[in-house]
Amino acid sequence: MLHNDDPLDAVLRPPPDETQEEAAVREAREMEARRVSAQIDADIKAERQARRKKRIVRLLLLGQSESGKSTTLRQFQRLYTPTAFREERILWRAVIQLNIVRSIRTILYALDPTSSTSPPRRRSPSSIMALAGPSAPPQPGTSADAYNYDNYYAGYNNNYASASGYASDGAVDSDPESDPGPSSQSRFNFDPAPEWEALRARLLPLQHVEALLIARLVPPNEDEPTRLDFGGGLPPGAEVMKEIFVRPGNRWKASEHQKSPANSRSHSRSHSHGSDRDEAQEALTACAPAMMALWADPGVRAVLRRRKVRLEEGPGFFLNDLERVTAPNYLPTDDDVLRARLKTVGVSEYTFEMEVSTGRETGTEWRIVDVGGTTWVPFFDDVDAIIFLAPIAGFDQVLAEDRTVNRLEDSVLLWKAVCSNKLLAGVDLVLFLNKCDILERKLAAGVQLVRYVRSYAERENTFAAVSQYLRGKFSAIHREYSPNPRKFYAFCTSVTDTATTAGIIASVRDMVVRQHLKQSKLL
Repeated sequence: MLHNDDPLDAVLRPPPDETQEEAAVREAREMEARRVSAQIDADIKAERQARRKKRIVRLLLLGQSESGKSTTLRQFQRLYTPTAFREERILWRAVIQLNIVRSIRTILYALDPTSSTSPPRRRSPSSIMALAGPSAPPQPGTSADAYNYDNYYAGYNNNYASASGYASDGAVDSDPESDPGPSSQSRFNFDPAPEWEALRARLLPLQHVEALLIARLVPPNEDEPTRLDFGGGLPPGAEVMKEIFVRPGNRWKASEHQKSPANSRSHSRSHSHGSDRDEAQEALTACAPAMMALWADPGVRAVLRRRKVRLEEGPGFFLNDLERVTAPNYLPTDDDVLRARLKTVGVSEYTFEMEVSTGRETGTEWRIVDVGGTTWVPFFDDVDAIIFLAPIAGFDQVLAEDRTVNRLEDSVLLWKAVCSNKLLAGVDLVLFLNKCDILERKLAAGVQLVRYVRSYAERENTFAAVSQYLRGKFSAIHREYSPNPRKFYAFCTSVTDTATTAGIIASVRDMVVRQHLKQSKLL
């Protein structure tokens, strides 16, 4: 006699006393259950196929404050989501207006003889740079190192990173005609020209404009402070030096869109306001003659030079375009949006599908994570590549957060930490030696790299020689500190330059997509 040992058989076997009607109901339920199961299997298969078709490419942007991370992100958006980028241009007008106001207020502060820009004591060239010899980075993979490194980098969130030039200069002088020494700024005296006070009076409405713009940019339900305290050499009373910042995401855009006098579509079509009023733009138009006179005054330029206020080198600089950007019907251009300065704090992830793409990228979703000075370790998983931005033009500048730290030295230390981190051992690194346009102008003006980087020795002080030297140093750090051999790509960039950056980003895009397809075994 055969015995069925399957325990499910007894459960699934129809009842012995089942009637014909009950059997029909049971069979109908079983058929429906099989149909639902088959549909679930089909949905899972379709979802799996959709995931294969819609690939996700994830990039991480790293670099110190004002290194160009946000501008790089905007370049990606401009190149590959041009429709959305164009429709948002009008939303950046308030940011540009705020950049102008703060630049003018920075100048007015510098023209006050009672204001102080005295920085801390100058560091010697021997202690400024980490390029001359190897210095062991934190050993990656330990909790102690993660804690120390986070504390080191978290300062970018908690302190002011000035676009004005005060915070980006410190005790180091880039003016070849004047190097008065580390303590001379506190001894620098001048007599204000009578016309400066008249201009100051004409520009008083800008204080109201600034408050108006901040109210427009900050979401109405923002409870936390939105100003970063200055951590450098200016006195605490310098309210002009507190930078405005916004939270991650597009909340500020949504807020500005609601408060904007007209939406982006109508502005994009008509390039005019129509009957809508923009009080801030009207005030800037009225103040434009005074602002242009202030910026064009040779005496003002001399004071700024002696006080080492280099507005031209920072983001958000529009003083050379005042006539255009203060026009009543002003609509920001693509270049204006790229140059605009709006500090974000925290981690921002921007997701988009490329409107402009090649066949292999059809259906690819891009996720670019801008880690604005916060802990970036949690974002190591599933990263296809890291774009690291090192603003090499800052070799003669100090951090706003810590005016004893040279900006180039800071980038080198951060680069060492990235290269040596074992969690990143399998991630390709792309290095942008950024702000090369500023570097070229600075070297042409006679600023000597060897004053700040002793290992540069007696090499030519030309852009070609300096950029090649720095590129070699960063490449050597990559070879020395990488846990495993991996691909490395380096570019000299000026991410505000749309023409040259377009080709570089296209190369980076192709490299990242090719590597992503290879890892997905689709290439």
